[in-house]
Amino acid sequence: MADRYLGGSGLHASIEKDQRVPGSYVLSIGGAEQSHVNLRHPDDVFYEYLRRIANVVDLAGPQGSPLRFLHLGAGALTLARYVQATRPGSDQVAVELERELLDFVLEHLPMPEGTDLTVHFGDARHEVAFGDIEGAFDVIVLDVFAGDDAPEHLTTSGFYEELLDVLEPDGVLLVNVGDDPPLAFAKRQARELASAAGSVAALAETGMFTGTRAGNIVLAARRGDWPSEWSDALLAAGPHPASVLTGPELESFAGG
Repeated sequence: MADRYLGGSGLHASIEKDQRVPGSYVLSIGGAEQSHVNLRHPDDVFYEYLRRIANVVDLAGPQGSPLRFLHLGAGALTLARYVQATRPGSDQVAVELERELLDFVLEHLPMPEGTDLTVHFGDARHEVAFGDIEGAFDVIVLDVFAGDDAPEHLTTSGFYEELLDVLEPDGVLLVNVGDDPPLAFAKRQARELASAAGSVAALAETGMFTGTRAGNIVLAARRGDWPSEWSDALLAAGPHPASVLTGPELESFAGG
Protein backbone atom coordinates (compact mmCIF):
# COMPACT_ATOMS: atom_id res chain seq x y z
CA MET A 1 0.00 0.00 0.00
CA ALA A 2 1.19 3.53 -0.82
CA ASP A 3 0.45 6.41 1.55
CA ARG A 4 0.80 10.19 1.29
CA TYR A 5 -0.02 13.06 3.66
CA LEU A 6 -1.88 15.86 1.84
CA GLY A 7 -0.81 19.19 3.28
CA GLY A 8 -3.69 21.12 1.69
CA SER A 9 -6.48 19.13 3.34
CA GLY A 10 -4.55 17.69 6.27
CA LEU A 11 -5.73 14.20 5.30
CA HIS A 12 -3.87 11.03 4.41
CA ALA A 13 -4.31 9.48 0.97
CA SER A 14 -3.65 5.81 0.28
CA ILE A 15 -3.61 3.56 -2.77
CA GLU A 16 -4.01 -0.17 -2.34
CA LYS A 17 -4.80 -3.14 -4.54
CA ASP A 18 -8.42 -4.18 -4.88
CA GLN A 19 -8.34 -7.89 -4.16
CA ARG A 20 -11.79 -8.29 -5.73
CA VAL A 21 -10.80 -7.07 -9.21
CA PRO A 22 -7.39 -8.12 -10.60
CA GLY A 23 -5.33 -5.19 -11.85
CA SER A 24 -7.41 -2.67 -9.91
CA TYR A 25 -6.58 -0.17 -7.17
CA VAL A 26 -8.55 1.91 -4.70
CA LEU A 27 -7.70 5.49 -3.76
CA SER A 28 -8.84 6.45 -0.25
CA ILE A 29 -8.67 9.88 1.36
CA GLY A 30 -9.10 10.28 5.08
CA GLY A 31 -9.95 6.58 5.31
CA ALA A 32 -12.88 6.83 2.87
CA GLU A 33 -12.81 5.19 -0.57
CA GLN A 34 -12.72 7.93 -3.19
CA SER A 35 -11.81 6.36 -6.53
CA HIS A 36 -11.43 2.95 -8.17
CA VAL A 37 -9.02 2.41 -11.07
CA ASN A 38 -8.68 -0.68 -13.26
CA LEU A 39 -5.30 -0.37 -14.96
CA ARG A 40 -5.78 -3.54 -17.01
CA HIS A 41 -9.21 -2.57 -18.29
CA PRO A 42 -9.76 1.19 -17.90
CA ASP A 43 -13.06 0.86 -19.75
CA ASP A 44 -14.37 -1.19 -16.81
CA VAL A 45 -15.91 1.34 -14.41
CA PHE A 46 -16.55 -0.08 -10.94
CA TYR A 47 -18.52 2.58 -9.06
CA GLU A 48 -22.21 2.73 -9.93
CA TYR A 49 -22.53 6.52 -10.24
CA LEU A 50 -19.45 6.75 -12.44
CA ARG A 51 -20.77 3.97 -14.66
CA ARG A 52 -23.89 6.07 -15.19
CA ILE A 53 -21.71 9.05 -16.11
CA ALA A 54 -19.74 6.86 -18.51
CA ASN A 55 -22.99 5.74 -20.13
CA VAL A 56 -23.84 9.38 -20.88
CA VAL A 57 -20.33 9.91 -22.24
CA ASP A 58 -21.00 7.03 -24.63
CA LEU A 59 -23.96 8.99 -26.05
CA ALA A 60 -22.16 12.33 -26.34
CA GLY A 61 -20.87 11.70 -29.86
CA PRO A 62 -20.39 8.97 -32.49
CA GLN A 63 -19.00 5.81 -30.92
CA GLY A 64 -15.21 5.94 -30.62
CA SER A 65 -14.88 9.49 -31.91
CA PRO A 66 -12.60 11.87 -29.96
CA LEU A 67 -14.27 14.68 -28.02
CA ARG A 68 -13.21 17.55 -25.76
CA PHE A 69 -13.64 16.86 -22.04
CA LEU A 70 -13.38 19.06 -18.96
CA HIS A 71 -13.06 17.22 -15.63
CA LEU A 72 -13.65 19.41 -12.57
CA GLY A 73 -12.26 17.26 -9.78
CA ALA A 74 -9.62 14.78 -10.91
CA GLY A 75 -9.54 12.16 -8.16
CA ALA A 76 -7.70 9.15 -9.55
CA LEU A 77 -8.65 10.17 -13.12
CA THR A 78 -10.88 7.13 -13.54
CA LEU A 79 -13.14 8.83 -16.07
CA ALA A 80 -10.22 10.33 -18.00
CA ARG A 81 -8.83 6.79 -18.34
CA TYR A 82 -12.22 5.59 -19.55
CA VAL A 83 -12.37 8.35 -22.16
CA GLN A 84 -8.90 7.50 -23.45
CA ALA A 85 -9.85 3.81 -23.70
CA THR A 86 -13.18 4.37 -25.47
CA ARG A 87 -12.47 7.61 -27.36
CA PRO A 88 -8.72 7.66 -28.08
CA GLY A 89 -7.41 11.00 -29.24
CA SER A 90 -9.79 13.00 -27.06
CA ASP A 91 -8.54 16.35 -25.78
CA GLN A 92 -8.98 16.28 -22.00
CA VAL A 93 -8.56 19.02 -19.39
CA ALA A 94 -8.71 18.41 -15.65
CA VAL A 95 -8.89 20.84 -12.74
CA GLU A 96 -7.74 19.60 -9.33
CA LEU A 97 -7.48 21.59 -6.12
CA GLU A 98 -4.63 19.57 -4.54
CA ARG A 99 -1.44 19.16 -6.54
CA GLU A 100 -0.10 16.70 -3.96
CA LEU A 101 -3.02 14.37 -4.56
CA LEU A 102 -2.62 14.23 -8.32
CA ASP A 103 1.16 13.84 -8.06
CA PHE A 104 0.57 10.90 -5.72
CA VAL A 105 -1.99 9.32 -8.06
CA LEU A 106 0.15 9.66 -11.19
CA GLU A 107 3.23 8.33 -9.39
CA HIS A 108 1.49 5.06 -8.57
CA LEU A 109 -1.27 4.89 -11.21
CA PRO A 110 0.15 6.33 -14.45
CA MET A 111 -2.16 7.31 -17.28
CA PRO A 112 -2.43 5.11 -20.40
CA GLU A 113 0.12 5.84 -23.08
CA GLY A 114 -1.09 8.43 -25.59
CA THR A 115 -3.50 10.20 -23.23
CA ASP A 116 -3.85 13.90 -24.10
CA LEU A 117 -4.53 15.41 -20.67
CA THR A 118 -3.77 18.92 -19.45
CA VAL A 119 -4.07 19.55 -15.71
CA HIS A 120 -4.76 22.87 -13.99
CA PHE A 121 -4.44 23.27 -10.23
CA GLY A 122 -6.81 25.51 -8.32
CA ASP A 123 -10.44 26.19 -7.51
CA ALA A 124 -12.78 24.86 -10.20
CA ARG A 125 -14.82 28.05 -10.63
CA HIS A 126 -11.77 30.31 -10.64
CA GLU A 127 -9.96 28.19 -13.21
CA VAL A 128 -12.97 28.09 -15.54
CA ALA A 129 -13.49 31.85 -15.31
CA PHE A 130 -9.91 33.12 -15.12
CA GLY A 131 -7.55 30.24 -15.85
CA ASP A 132 -5.94 29.30 -19.13
CA ILE A 133 -8.79 26.99 -20.17
CA GLU A 134 -10.16 27.38 -23.66
CA GLY A 135 -13.70 26.21 -24.56
CA ALA A 136 -15.80 24.80 -25.89
CA PHE A 137 -16.19 21.30 -24.51
CA ASP A 138 -18.37 18.40 -25.60
CA VAL A 139 -18.57 17.01 -22.06
CA ILE A 140 -18.03 18.70 -18.69
CA VAL A 141 -18.02 16.62 -15.51
CA LEU A 142 -18.29 18.27 -12.08
CA ASP A 143 -17.38 15.78 -9.35
CA VAL A 144 -16.10 17.78 -6.41
CA PHE A 145 -18.63 17.70 -3.60
CA ALA A 146 -21.01 15.71 -1.43
CA GLY A 147 -23.93 17.08 0.54
CA ASP A 148 -23.69 20.12 2.75
CA ASP A 149 -19.87 20.00 2.74
CA ALA A 150 -19.92 21.39 -0.80
CA PRO A 151 -18.21 24.75 -1.43
CA GLU A 152 -21.15 27.12 -1.78
CA HIS A 153 -19.78 28.95 -4.83
CA LEU A 154 -19.78 25.69 -6.80
CA THR A 155 -23.44 24.91 -6.08
CA THR A 156 -25.26 27.86 -7.63
CA SER A 157 -27.11 28.41 -10.89
CA GLY A 158 -24.55 31.14 -11.62
CA PHE A 159 -21.72 28.61 -11.71
CA TYR A 160 -23.77 26.23 -13.81
CA GLU A 161 -24.43 29.05 -16.27
CA GLU A 162 -20.68 29.65 -16.50
CA LEU A 163 -20.12 25.97 -17.29
CA LEU A 164 -22.85 25.93 -19.90
CA ASP A 165 -21.20 28.94 -21.54
CA VAL A 166 -18.10 26.82 -22.30
CA LEU A 167 -20.16 23.84 -23.46
CA GLU A 168 -20.72 23.05 -27.12
CA PRO A 169 -24.34 23.63 -28.24
CA ASP A 170 -24.95 19.86 -28.32
CA GLY A 171 -22.69 19.10 -25.35
CA VAL A 172 -23.63 17.73 -21.95
CA LEU A 173 -22.80 18.85 -18.41
CA LEU A 174 -22.70 16.08 -15.80
CA VAL A 175 -22.82 16.77 -12.06
CA ASN A 176 -22.29 14.05 -9.46
CA VAL A 177 -24.21 14.77 -6.27
CA GLY A 178 -23.70 12.63 -3.19
CA ASP A 179 -26.22 13.17 -0.41
CA ASP A 180 -27.95 11.71 2.64
CA PRO A 181 -31.71 11.45 3.30
CA PRO A 182 -33.89 13.39 2.72
CA LEU A 183 -31.65 14.48 -0.21
CA ALA A 184 -32.27 18.18 0.34
CA PHE A 185 -28.93 19.12 -1.21
CA ALA A 186 -29.45 16.92 -4.30
CA LYS A 187 -32.92 18.37 -4.81
CA ARG A 188 -31.57 21.90 -4.51
CA GLN A 189 -28.87 21.16 -7.07
CA ALA A 190 -31.49 19.83 -9.48
CA ARG A 191 -33.41 23.10 -9.11
CA GLU A 192 -30.30 25.27 -9.49
CA LEU A 193 -29.24 23.38 -12.61
CA ALA A 194 -32.74 23.47 -14.10
CA SER A 195 -32.83 27.25 -13.75
CA ALA A 196 -29.63 27.52 -15.80
CA ALA A 197 -29.98 24.81 -18.45
CA GLY A 198 -32.36 24.11 -21.29
CA SER A 199 -33.02 20.60 -20.03
CA VAL A 200 -31.98 18.40 -17.11
CA ALA A 201 -32.17 14.68 -16.37
CA ALA A 202 -31.49 12.89 -13.08
CA LEU A 203 -29.94 9.41 -13.18
CA ALA A 204 -29.72 7.00 -10.27
CA GLU A 205 -30.63 3.64 -8.86
CA THR A 206 -34.42 3.68 -8.67
CA GLY A 207 -34.56 3.56 -4.88
CA MET A 208 -32.56 6.77 -4.56
CA PHE A 209 -35.54 8.82 -5.69
CA THR A 210 -37.55 7.80 -2.62
CA GLY A 211 -35.32 10.17 -0.64
CA THR A 212 -34.73 7.53 2.03
CA ARG A 213 -31.27 6.33 1.01
CA ALA A 214 -27.80 7.79 1.03
CA GLY A 215 -25.98 7.68 -2.29
CA ASN A 216 -25.33 9.44 -5.54
CA ILE A 217 -27.55 11.08 -8.11
CA VAL A 218 -26.08 12.14 -11.44
CA LEU A 219 -27.55 15.28 -12.98
CA ALA A 220 -27.15 15.70 -16.73
CA ALA A 221 -27.85 19.06 -18.38
CA ARG A 222 -27.95 20.34 -21.94
CA ARG A 223 -28.37 23.77 -23.45
CA GLY A 224 -31.15 22.44 -25.66
CA ASP A 225 -33.79 19.75 -25.34
CA TRP A 226 -33.13 16.43 -23.66
CA PRO A 227 -33.16 13.64 -26.30
CA SER A 228 -35.80 11.07 -25.36
CA GLU A 229 -33.70 8.39 -27.02
CA TRP A 230 -30.97 9.11 -24.47
CA SER A 231 -33.35 8.21 -21.65
CA ASP A 232 -34.17 4.91 -23.35
CA ALA A 233 -30.50 4.09 -23.89
CA LEU A 234 -29.54 4.98 -20.30
CA LEU A 235 -32.35 2.90 -18.84
CA ALA A 236 -31.22 -0.05 -20.93
CA ALA A 237 -27.56 0.43 -20.00
CA GLY A 238 -28.19 0.39 -16.23
CA PRO A 239 -26.82 -0.40 -13.72
CA HIS A 240 -30.19 -1.88 -12.78
CA PRO A 241 -32.65 -1.00 -11.39
CA ALA A 242 -32.28 2.37 -13.09
CA SER A 243 -34.39 5.49 -13.33
CA VAL A 244 -34.01 8.59 -15.50
CA LEU A 245 -36.17 11.50 -14.40
CA THR A 246 -36.95 14.41 -16.72
CA GLY A 247 -39.70 17.00 -17.07
CA PRO A 248 -42.58 16.79 -14.57
CA GLU A 249 -41.08 13.70 -12.86
CA LEU A 250 -37.87 15.57 -12.10
CA GLU A 251 -39.79 18.65 -11.01
CA SER A 252 -41.83 16.52 -8.62
CA PHE A 253 -38.67 15.00 -7.13
CA ALA A 254 -36.80 18.29 -6.85
CA GLY A 255 -39.74 20.18 -5.37
CA GLY A 256 -39.22 23.81 -4.38
